[in-house]
Amino acid sequence: MKLTTLLGGAAVAVGAVALRDLTQKKHALQRNFPVIAHARYWLEKVGPELRQYIVTSNEEERPFSRDQRTWVYATAKKENNYFGFGTDVDVEHTQGHAYIKHRTFAETLPDDHDPDAALPSAKVLGGPRGRARAFRPGSVVNVSAMSFGSLSPAAITALNKGAAMAGAMHNTGEGGLSPYHRGGADLVLQIGTAYFGCRDDSGAFSLSRLKEVVESAPVRAIEIKLSQGAKPGLGGLLPAAKITPEIAEIRGIPLGRDCASPSRHTAFSDVDSMLDFVESVAAETGLPVGIKSAVGELGFWSDLAHLMTSRERGVDFITVDGGEGGTGAAPLIFTDSVALPYRMGFARVYATFAELGLTDDVTFIGSGKLGLPDNAIVAFALGADLINVAREAMMSIGCIQAQKCHTDHCPTGVATQNPWLVRGLDPADKSVRCATYLRVLRKELTKVSAAVGVPHPGLITCADVDIFNGDYEARSLAAVYGYQDGWGQLGPALRAEITALMHPKAEFNESVPGG
Repeated sequence: MKLTTLLGGAAVAVGAVALRDLTQKKHALQRNFPVIAHARYWLEKVGPELRQYIVTSNEEERPFSRDQRTWVYATAKKENNYFGFGTDVDVEHTQGHAYIKHRTFAETLPDDHDPDAALPSAKVLGGPRGRARAFRPGSVVNVSAMSFGSLSPAAITALNKGAAMAGAMHNTGEGGLSPYHRGGADLVLQIGTAYFGCRDDSGAFSLSRLKEVVESAPVRAIEIKLSQGAKPGLGGLLPAAKITPEIAEIRGIPLGRDCASPSRHTAFSDVDSMLDFVESVAAETGLPVGIKSAVGELGFWSDLAHLMTSRERGVDFITVDGGEGGTGAAPLIFTDSVALPYRMGFARVYATFAELGLTDDVTFIGSGKLGLPDNAIVAFALGADLINVAREAMMSIGCIQAQKCHTDHCPTGVATQNPWLVRGLDPADKSVRCATYLRVLRKELTKVSAAVGVPHPGLITCADVDIFNGDYEARSLAAVYGYQDGWGQLGPALRAEITALMHPKAEFNESVPGG
């Protein structure tokens, strides 16, 4: 084809666009500046991708900085995840930055160089309530709730198989237990307000259906979702366009209609009836049963703690989700301004139970940007026993923070049902990366624990962390969040138990593999 023909065709195309722009009335910018105005919309569309690689500094981008993403990517790929030439953080002036205080001397510690070393929970999930199928989670780091439908089948498969390789648990999310959750990982089955996967024909909760689902898969615990950090107090919406026949079957919903979840549960209406519901589910399944919630008003938590003081009824675990969390779509007002950030919300919930001496009876799980070692350490110091990772796990399998989760156009095939985009994500490869990320994060937590002088992150206390509070001034973590002496710490029996489980050695020789 001759050059003149190509140029002529291009001129005709540009002329057609110019004519359309001049005659349309919807966009003033295009009407006034035909053709070239389209560049503005294109730049707006690809802005998040351009900014995170070209414009911003290594510590500036949100929700995850370039340094944070680089660490996750390198970790998942088994590449060098060290950083050279010092920190990019303005360490003397960054308000709220956490500083972990290492110790010069310590008791005997476990080998922190073994990438496959176990890092179990310090608490037995369901043990204090005497659940028939109580167990000690084998990993303090687990994959958080992300539903099939929100995430692609390939992404769910990669996360599940990765969790299985790493000995971690995988939360199903509220979208029901799909075939892609059956790759070998132990599961936490989440029950949301729409009761997907455990509802009857009218949409009400069905205990018999729940038992069928539990018996069909390696479900180890049940989590009742009251709310989540991205959209607390707001029911989810899955557009009709994203509902495939497979999703409809798994969730028990009709095709061709938007799927709107209620904002509140219908199986119970207050704390008292919620505890009855918890005990009924636990008795019928034998499983530990807990709740997940973002933190808003504290009356709910006070009522729950006081009703649990008799120890006749109670939740086995509490997952606190930070308001800064969010793996899918939500209105801007909810992502920015509804629910407390993780540290503040968790501290208030923990304090409510600590005042009544109940913290050893409950496994506390943290969620909300805790898949980074520094955030995780602060969470453990505040009293978390386990952490759930969501967006960081997504990044380990290819997410590039394109922030297209709400559009069904995720370019890496993670948060979309578009077959063409999903085909780019290879579950066999990405599952290995997910497993590597989970293992290395545990190893990092073990290394930091050793620096602090303890064998397990659950033994790190508020006294081991300071929070920067203005130029050249810092306050203890306890002072910042109003903790009293002993809060955030395990009881003596639990401390002794987890110390023994970590098998501290009398001596460690770095020159000998395995010590």
